[in-house]
Amino acid sequence: MVEGVVIASSGGAPSIFLRNITKAYGETVALSDVSLDLRAGEVHALLGENGAGKTTLMKILYGLTQPDSGQIEADGVVLKIESPRDARVAGIGMVTQHFSLVKNMTVVENIALATAKTFSLDLDSVRDAVVAASARYGLEVPPDAIISSLPIGLQQRVEILKALMSGCTYLILDEPTAVLGPQDIDSLLGAIRRLRSDVGIGIVLISHKMAEIEKVADRVSVLRRGKVVSSSLANGITTKELITLMVGEQESGVVSRPERQSLSLGPILVLESVFVKLELGGLKDVSLDVRPGEIVGIAGVSGNGQTELVNILSGTLSIDGGAISVEGTKLAENTPQSLMRAGVGMLGEDRHASAVHALQVAENLVLDCVDDFSSRMQIDRKKVLDHCESAISQFEIKATAKQTFGTLSGGNMQKVLLARLFSRKPKVAIISQPTRGLDVMATRYVRSLIAKARLDGTAILLVSEDLDEVLELADRVAVMYRGSVIGIVDGADASRESIGELMAGIVR
Repeated sequence: MVEGVVIASSGGAPSIFLRNITKAYGETVALSDVSLDLRAGEVHALLGENGAGKTTLMKILYGLTQPDSGQIEADGVVLKIESPRDARVAGIGMVTQHFSLVKNMTVVENIALATAKTFSLDLDSVRDAVVAASARYGLEVPPDAIISSLPIGLQQRVEILKALMSGCTYLILDEPTAVLGPQDIDSLLGAIRRLRSDVGIGIVLISHKMAEIEKVADRVSVLRRGKVVSSSLANGITTKELITLMVGEQESGVVSRPERQSLSLGPILVLESVFVKLELGGLKDVSLDVRPGEIVGIAGVSGNGQTELVNILSGTLSIDGGAISVEGTKLAENTPQSLMRAGVGMLGEDRHASAVHALQVAENLVLDCVDDFSSRMQIDRKKVLDHCESAISQFEIKATAKQTFGTLSGGNMQKVLLARLFSRKPKVAIISQPTRGLDVMATRYVRSLIAKARLDGTAILLVSEDLDEVLELADRVAVMYRGSVIGIVDGADASRESIGELMAGIVR
């Protein structure tokens, strides 16, 4: 399964042991007696459904949280890791999905902050070190660029360089490709192989994407419900076996995708020559439409206008020209209130920014329609709870009504947000990156919900950097390139090759 050479250390002695790690949050057991070993010069993939305990285990290794019992050892010595600083001293680095970079500072300044051992910073020396490290690790970055000006792939490189330049010999990558486009994914996987084979870094790779595991992993461990159910060489196990280990024999909650249907009705959402002028990016003369019972997929390399398109249809970004119409009526302005009144619903790309983590599941489900559950300025708590119980059942959410949103797994967070969206029965649903960072089963279930909403007559604009997702779901695929829709392809005729050419700006 592994591309390139699997180096000898894959079968060598482990260097770091996690022994009998247990962690519970109230009555929820996140990890139960988990033992795992890590080896230098090896990519160790960690698989499991959302909520299986992968991230919790790695947060314990990196000192972001403490186990209830168990210990971590290195070369026979028990490590006391009570903070990320302790982890870095032990040679352990971690890059999470949500970067910890200071956006208005340069690459060099960010790395200087992370690696400084005194209050006196010699930025020229740090710059020289960044350039040298970039070349050594194959992670080239512009050292003097402001972080906010960099695309997401380069920001991730900066995070990895921070960890490597802090002296780590073990690097934890938590869903590193979840925020990347296809080209950046290939670049990152190449860097992972170099770090393993050329530098001897031990890498823990948390990922749900089987193709990536096949390309880089030496060993694979699978967690299910807080326990390790398998640990083996990557080239000795099939993708089908891994999925079965992750989810068990039963694949409940998967709804078959309905057949494509004829689209005889006129468009319900229409964008006519929409123009948005920004210092960086923007939209140029974007025209497209979506009909009832249709999914129009938006494909494109990240940074080609997809975010701006979603923002204008959520009302968080005003248009500078053109028009947006819903059911034949042009909107006087594209504000959140006017779009919602017109029947446009939204699932944003960042599930964490779309909810209030400290509020209960029941409260998050009614955040955008509190008036529907209020009378005389008083919220009807029973009505809210009844609505929540119905949504939990209908959308198979593994949570209680009074559980705080922030304690849910990524898959259950997304189910709550989809329940909030589809419970209102919108005429148009704008859905952005719906399965980013989700495991195999959660991805299947979320896609089935989108397909069912289409069958129920909802007009759906699906924005996704996962090309397979777009090809699976979309009736038509609109490809964005440099802020414009460069081409629209019928879903029945779309292929990775045809869409890929448009994504690269090639029009035949």
